[in-house]
Amino acid sequence: MSHLLADTGVIFGRYLRATLRSKTNLLFGMLQPLLFLALFGPLLTEVTLGVDGSSWQVLVPGLLVQLALLGGSFVGLGIMMDRTLGVIDRMRVTQVSSLALLLGRVLRDVVQLVAQSVLLVLLGLALGLRAPLPGVLLGFAFVAGLSAALSALSYGLAMNVGSTPEFAAIANTAMLPLMLLSGVLLPMSLGPAWLDAASHAVPFRYTVDAVREAFLGHYANGTVALGAAVTLALAALCLFLGARLFARTGKA
Repeated sequence: MSHLLADTGVIFGRYLRATLRSKTNLLFGMLQPLLFLALFGPLLTEVTLGVDGSSWQVLVPGLLVQLALLGGSFVGLGIMMDRTLGVIDRMRVTQVSSLALLLGRVLRDVVQLVAQSVLLVLLGLALGLRAPLPGVLLGFAFVAGLSAALSALSYGLAMNVGSTPEFAAIANTAMLPLMLLSGVLLPMSLGPAWLDAASHAVPFRYTVDAVREAFLGHYANGTVALGAAVTLALAALCLFLGARLFARTGKA
């Protein structure tokens, strides 16, 4: 276990330094949710959303989950370049385990997405968001868990597809309906009954609802507990599947 932690730390440090050197990647990775917040958020200030709290307490939590969904799902594109250049193969002939190669990258992604989440909340505060600090911190915890889940699965998938366009097609096709059905922009309760019912089959819906409740200061209700349970279960499943897929390519 100590070797795994040490190796994971080495890989994490390597990719974190590379990320910090890429200012363009950091900027454009954050641009979409910031644009949604700045350009879409003001449209909701006078709209009745049928939920407690202000429109910012509805939109900002949704955008935090959207950031985790998009940021975590597409990180596999980066590892495909490393795979093509032989970087992964060279790392695998060292003593570093495949699990550490995966977890180091996942940890980097979690740190990056949580840092971007902080910037998103700060902009939300400037625009009118009011939320209790414990609720905001709880929201960051949800982002971290969801980011880890999707990042691990994205890397595992990327190591088992033939090309970058193929991976992008799979990720786009899967994420778009799941993101829309999760209610990241507007509560699904505003839609028709059949659409609201269908959204309950999407695990991200429970994460979004839980973060919104946390931003309202409601920590001890069933919505937050259910969202936490679903997010943790999803993270465990995705980490398991991602690790299996990632390790399988090393045995091929």
